[in-house]
Amino acid sequence: MGEVRVRSGRQARQAERAHKGQGVGRPYIVRNIPTYDVLSEENLVRIERAADRVLAETGIEFRDDPVALDHWRRAGAKVEGLLVKFEPGMLREILKSAPAEFTQHARNPANSVRIGGRNVVFSPAYGSPFVMDLDRGRRFGTIEDFRNFIKLAQSSPNFHHSGGTICEPTDVAVNKRHLDMVLAHIVLSDRPFMGSVTAEERSEDSIEMCRILFGADFVDRNCVILGNVNVNSPLVWDGTMTKSLRAYARANQAAVVVPFILGGAMGPVTNAGGIVQSLAETMAGCALTQLERKGAPVIFGNFLSSMSLRSGSPTFGTPEPAIGSQVIGQLARRLNLPLRCSGNFTTSKLPDGQAMMEGTMSMLAAVHCGANFILHSAGFLDGLLSMSYEKFMLDADLCGALHAYLDGVKIDDDQLAVEAFAEVGPGNHFFGCSHTMRHYETAFWDSELSDNEPFEKWEAAGSTDAATRANRLWKKRLAEYEAPPLDAGVRDALHDFVARKKAAVADAWY
Repeated sequence: MGEVRVRSGRQARQAERAHKGQGVGRPYIVRNIPTYDVLSEENLVRIERAADRVLAETGIEFRDDPVALDHWRRAGAKVEGLLVKFEPGMLREILKSAPAEFTQHARNPANSVRIGGRNVVFSPAYGSPFVMDLDRGRRFGTIEDFRNFIKLAQSSPNFHHSGGTICEPTDVAVNKRHLDMVLAHIVLSDRPFMGSVTAEERSEDSIEMCRILFGADFVDRNCVILGNVNVNSPLVWDGTMTKSLRAYARANQAAVVVPFILGGAMGPVTNAGGIVQSLAETMAGCALTQLERKGAPVIFGNFLSSMSLRSGSPTFGTPEPAIGSQVIGQLARRLNLPLRCSGNFTTSKLPDGQAMMEGTMSMLAAVHCGANFILHSAGFLDGLLSMSYEKFMLDADLCGALHAYLDGVKIDDDQLAVEAFAEVGPGNHFFGCSHTMRHYETAFWDSELSDNEPFEKWEAAGSTDAATRANRLWKKRLAEYEAPPLDAGVRDALHDFVARKKAAVADAWY
């Protein structure tokens, strides 16, 4: 009797997860385990002082953005041409106006997320020019691929965010693809999403589409879209990025400020040196949002990485950036800012053991460093050059496991199970006792892709590996996908906006 109930319970859970087009889960995670602090107060202060010296003595260039330079002059920084130098403590004082925690609203209010504090949000990978699957191999991404990944994310309960540029739709003109991407996020998902940052006007188009969706007054008062902006490391803020950063900030939307530091190339080869550089560059970008609009939400971002010093090739998912992320988490908490840090990183070219080993190391770094917004949670392959359908599904499964991991260990009378010991007694098993029966549907996380059957049964079923099972699952999910409902008037207004914008300019392919 007990065995039948356990099997039917598992089947019921799997059926619920696989319900067409739903992907219903928690809107975000509230962590119930502590962050992992690796450095002492003394060493954190040494890092902060080193960053202050870099900011005051070497400075940061702000290129092609006279408005940013004017902001810094008015704030009291020393501006020498394009070079800006900051007195120690200046940026920390400016950053005090940034919120420690904020809500990013989704068009379905049940899916709005809290970013900051003890909250954790998983979002798919971002920015790959190529896509990959077991059937067709590696190829340039298209708008169909882009839409497919949004559908897969929407269909999974293990993500909380629709993401941004999940892959580059290279079959759409460069100056117009942002319109199709934002439209796809709005129409195909009812979760929060990210907008374009590749030009100021594209950022403004992304925000304007949100005004059509949410209403202009609501957008002015609330965060509804994120923009991921990158420093041109080392120590350069490019005008393309600062203008987009300021566009988001003045609209009261959140910029995610991220240096991408490849140790030994765009930053020092030592972990501590990369952390110093990251702190200096990120504080400057985050502070600029507050000069544009005091109180605008902003996310302190970080992307530490390593490289092969023999070949010069980037490496991802390695231990040094993983432990460095723990320190970044400590520094972000000292600034009282929400954190984007680490993700599911790998240099593997296939969804194989290397991919999952490297990805798990970097995802655990994100979890333990206290990251609030984890971009690159799924699909990242080939050093971020490729978005993999199979890796996406495998990573979604890992994200599901991390939900349970972040829940920690609950302690109450029922969980302590003293009555179960009395019922079972010495030398007997717990499989059919009332405590087990009461918890059998919820006691353990249940993978959708792992094979836990005996060897003989696995072999008889075709001896499939995890990538093959993931290949079957993503196809099943796409076949069953149903778009969440959207008001017809809003949909028409968005399509009209996109059509008018596209018609106004000729296609540009670079």
